[in-house]
Amino acid sequence: MEFFKIRRDIPFMRHALIFNIISFATFALAVFFLITRGLHLSVEFTGGTLMEVNYTQAADVGKIRDTVSGLGFTDVQVQNFGTSRDVMIRLPAQKGVSTAQQSDKVLGALKAASPDVTLRRTEFVGPQVGEELAHDGLKALAMVVFGIMVYLAFRFEWKYAVAAIIANLHDVVIILGFFAFFQWEFSLAVLAAVLAVLGYSVNESVVIFDRIRENFRRYRKMNTVEIIDNAITSTISRTIITHGSTQIMVLSMLLFGGPTLFYFALALTIGILFGIYSSVFVAAAIAMWLGIKREDLVKAPAKKGEDPNDPNAGATV
Repeated sequence: MEFFKIRRDIPFMRHALIFNIISFATFALAVFFLITRGLHLSVEFTGGTLMEVNYTQAADVGKIRDTVSGLGFTDVQVQNFGTSRDVMIRLPAQKGVSTAQQSDKVLGALKAASPDVTLRRTEFVGPQVGEELAHDGLKALAMVVFGIMVYLAFRFEWKYAVAAIIANLHDVVIILGFFAFFQWEFSLAVLAAVLAVLGYSVNESVVIFDRIRENFRRYRKMNTVEIIDNAITSTISRTIITHGSTQIMVLSMLLFGGPTLFYFALALTIGILFGIYSSVFVAAAIAMWLGIKREDLVKAPAKKGEDPNDPNAGATV
C-alpha cells in the first residue's frame, strides 16, 4: 500500500557525508555526556526500600505519588501491582535511615490521607541486586547485538551486517546520551525500550537492504549510489505508514500513560525517530562506503560448459 509514489529518485547518498558528520558529532556528544554525567539509575539498580500497600477501593496512584513526594523523597516510583487496589512503592536508599523508618514514615502519611490503606509487605533491595540487574541488562544487550549481526550476515553479507549494527548502536548510544544529559531516570522499563528500539531499527535497515538486493538484480545499468537512492525512495511510503502509526501509539503512552510509562515511551520516541534517520543516512551510507556491489548478492551466471555449482563459475580474470 502506498499513499504516494515518488516518480524521481531522491539523491540521499549525495548528502550522506554531511549527515554522517552530524551523526558522528551527535554520537560523540552522547558518549561525552555518558562519561561525564552518567545515567541517573532508578531504585531497581541502586537499591532502596520496596513497599506494597493495599486499599479497599481502587487506589489513586497520582495522589499517592504526591503524598510520598511531599515527604521529601525524590525519584519515587508508584504503580499498580496486580489489581487496581494494590500499589507498589519504591523509595531510594537514604543515608542514616533504615528501611523500617522509611516504611513507617510513608505508611503514616498514607493513612493520614486514606485510613483504609494497609501494608502488605516491605523489603530492602540491596545495591548488589542492582549490580546484578545492570550486568544482566548489558548481557542482554550484547546478545541482541550479536544475534542481529549473525542474522544479517547470513541473510545478506558481512558488509551489510557491519553497517546495520553500527547504525543500531548509534541509536542506542544517542538514547542513553539523552537520558544522561537531562538526567532522566533510567529504569528497567527504559532498558526494555532500548532493546525494543534495537529490533525496531534493524527491521527498517532490513527493508532497505532487501530493496537494494532486489534492485541489484533488476537494474543492471544503475551504479551502487543510484541503486541505494532508488531503494530508499521506493520504501518511503512504507516507512511513513509504519513509523507514523507506531509513533502515534507511542505518543499516546507518552501523553496519557502517566509517570509509570513516561520514560519508557520517551525512550521509544527518541529511538523511533533516530531509527528512521540511521537506517537511511547511517546504515545505507556505511554499506556504500564499505564497497557493496552486485557481486556480493547476485552470483554471475555460469558460462556455457561450466559447472554452475563451481564457486568460480562465471568469474573472469
